[in-house]
Amino acid sequence: MHFTKMHGAGNDYVYVDCFTHPVPDNPEKVARRVADRHFGVGGDGLILICPSDRADAEMRMYNADGSFSEMCGNGIRCVAKYLYDHSLVKKEILQVESGGTVYSLALTLKEGLVDRVRVDMGEPVFSRDDIPTLLPGDKIIDAPLSIEGQLYRVTSLSMGNPHCVLFVDRATDDWVLGVGPKIEKHEAFPNRVNIEFVEIHSRTRLTQRTWERGSGETLACGTGASAVCVAGVLTGQTERKVTIDLLGGQLELEWDESDNHVYMTGPAVEVFSGEWRG
Repeated sequence: MHFTKMHGAGNDYVYVDCFTHPVPDNPEKVARRVADRHFGVGGDGLILICPSDRADAEMRMYNADGSFSEMCGNGIRCVAKYLYDHSLVKKEILQVESGGTVYSLALTLKEGLVDRVRVDMGEPVFSRDDIPTLLPGDKIIDAPLSIEGQLYRVTSLSMGNPHCVLFVDRATDDWVLGVGPKIEKHEAFPNRVNIEFVEIHSRTRLTQRTWERGSGETLACGTGASAVCVAGVLTGQTERKVTIDLLGGQLELEWDESDNHVYMTGPAVEVFSGEWRG
């Protein structure tokens, strides 16, 4: 299996070009094996770049544990870079399908290659059934969540996949590695959930650490950063346009009031290519 390793702000995946190579058999199993950082290529999961009847391409994403995910903000930027840089689709505005939704991506070029990508992440989703969550209320904003007798305040929404945002004084390991796994598998989230732990430095500058369902802590999460942007506004703590520092880099987010869409801008990097024979 020919693959390319890419990352967006350190959120790294193994990519397979299914325009020119066959879709691998049992991608769930392949994802688990290639994502292993000791015995495989190493990464947060597997992303297949496939033809689409609705868009320029389709992204199919599998987490490191083999579970399917509807959307990955950092991953879709890398898909756009691969499509352009490898001359599969030579346009500076691309349409990429993921999880049944088509996303628009605007490319910024540097010396003929994609350097940064602005993604229209669409509108945030607050419906309990669509997140999904069993927490009560029309919108889950600064709502109580009880775990082992401890009460947490959470804001939950979907940006193509489910998110749970907590604003904390410091995003420590105790939060991310201790509380993150408990929230991911909490009964309030029947499809599991991604969790963001966020420090607020100002109304326009934040720090985020993410515990992703199926992958554990990752260096960045684009859908998570989008959820954080929205949650900051909903809780009255941030402006609609913010810069978010993540372990692997920086993302720029804007929740545009005119169309209710969230826009994310960040880097996309190709690292190396190879042959997987595992």
